[in-house]
Formats: sequence, structure tokens, C-alpha cells
Amino acid sequence: MPVAISILPEQQLAALSRTYREAVARKRLRATVAAAVFFAALVIAAIGAEVNLKTFFTYFGNFVSYFDRIFRLESGARVWTDVGEWFWGWKKWLSLLGETILISYVGTLSGAILAFGLNFLAAKNTAPVAWLRFAVMRFMEFCRTVPDIVFALIFVIAFGLGPMAGVLAIAIHCVGALGKQYLEIVENVDMKPVEGVRATGAGWMSCMRFAVVPQVAAGFAGYTLLRFEINVRGASVMGFVGAGGIGQELIVAIRKFYYSDVSAILLLIIVTVFMIDIGTGWVRGRLFGADRRR
Repeated sequence: MPVAISILPEQQLAALSRTYREAVARKRLRATVAAAVFFAALVIAAIGAEVNLKTFFTYFGNFVSYFDRIFRLESGARVWTDVGEWFWGWKKWLSLLGETILISYVGTLSGAILAFGLNFLAAKNTAPVAWLRFAVMRFMEFCRTVPDIVFALIFVIAFGLGPMAGVLAIAIHCVGALGKQYLEIVENVDMKPVEGVRATGAGWMSCMRFAVVPQVAAGFAGYTLLRFEINVRGASVMGFVGAGGIGQELIVAIRKFYYSDVSAILLLIIVTVFMIDIGTGWVRGRLFGADRRR
């Protein structure tokens, strides 16, 4: 069946083409101006922060030579030529690494429990009263604004060296970080189930339990697993200030110039983080379905 195709007059086509070219030109101009402003802001920020590219390129060789040194044994041979010598302290390091994972686990779980309880009080659509929402929001902002390593320093002074400081630091930071992520999930839930539960005469707690939690449980679990993975790395750094774990051994090796020990410990941390990443990815896949697996 033949189809008739209407052809616009040349004047209309020319006008449409001209309008299109002008729109494209305006879009390109805006993109160019935005890129120029971004680059100018980057340069100004670098100058203000005293970032000197000359210094970077002058001393970049020191960075490369350090990594070359940590992959050599005391004899000068490459570390992989004698793995036994390279990982001479593997039993001690694995024990400390296990302590790091446990610090992260306990801190993440404790922070997640507190964040779970607080986020419903801070979300716009579930907060029972405005003043309580304001107070909880400010508290969570404080928890996530102060770096966890600063909390670790404070708790080391208060409770002494050891894992307790690391657990408390991670837990408090998790309250702020996970609380914010949980809150954003809750604020985007469908409120119709809440209205339905409330229509039965149920109270606030019942509305949260039966109408909101079922909608957000999967998202909460996903963010918690991701935060656990992040906290394993954070717990490794907290050892630098005496908050327990493998970080304490790593900072000793760095300060005493035990170069091969530095690379061995770093490799153990990297492999552990890889394994946790794969494991949490598998768990997320099991929780959310095969289409969410990595």
C-alpha cells in the first residue's frame, strides 16, 4: 500500500534547519562556557591549595623508587624469589587482619542498628514531630562529618590502645553515613501502604513495621554490605593511630623501613578487600536476584 509523504516547502525547511543549528550552537556554547568555568575553578583551587605541578613531577621518581624498594628483600632480590622470606610473619599478620575484619563487622553492625532506628525519625515522610527530626538530622550530620580516624584518636585517648577505639569510631561514623542513606530510601517509599495501615487504627510503630520496612529492607541490606566493605579499609587505616588491627603492624613497618614487610602486608589487605568485595557482591545477588549480581 503506497504511503504519501508530505514534503515541507523549502522556506519552512530552511527555517527549521536554521532553528536547529541555532539550538545546537547555543548548547555547544553553554557546554564550552561550563567547561571553561570548571577549568578556571580547578586552577584557582589548585593555586589556593598550593598544589605545585613542578614539585609533583620533580619528586615523582621518589614515589616510583619507593615502590621498587618495597618489592625487594634485604638481600636485594625481588620478593617473589623467596616467598617464605617475604611472608615470614604471615601467621601474625593474618591474626591482625582477622582482628581488623572483626572490628569492621562489629562497628558496622552496631552503627547499622542505630542508624536503622534513627532514620525513621529523620525522614520527612515518617518523622513523628518536626523538632525531633531536626535534632536527629543534626546528630547524624555530626556523626558523618567528623572523620572516623578522628573519632579513633579520641577513643584511643579515652579507652587506650586496642580494638575498642576502632569499633566505636566505625560505629559512630556508620550512624551518620548509613543513617543518611537509609533516610533517602525511606523518603522515596510509596506512602499508600502507610495510609492503609494507619486507616486500621495502627500507631506509628506499626506503620513503620508493616508498611515501610518491607519496602526498604532490601535497600538497607545492600547499603550495609557496601558500608562493611568500606569499613574494612577504614579499619586498616585506623590502626595507624593505635585503634587495633593490621594497621598498627603496617605503620610500624613503614616507620622502621621494613620495606618487604610493607608490600606483604599491603598485599594481604588488598586480597582481603577483593575477597570481601566478591563475597558481598554474591550476597547482594542472592538477596536481590541474579540481575543484580556483579
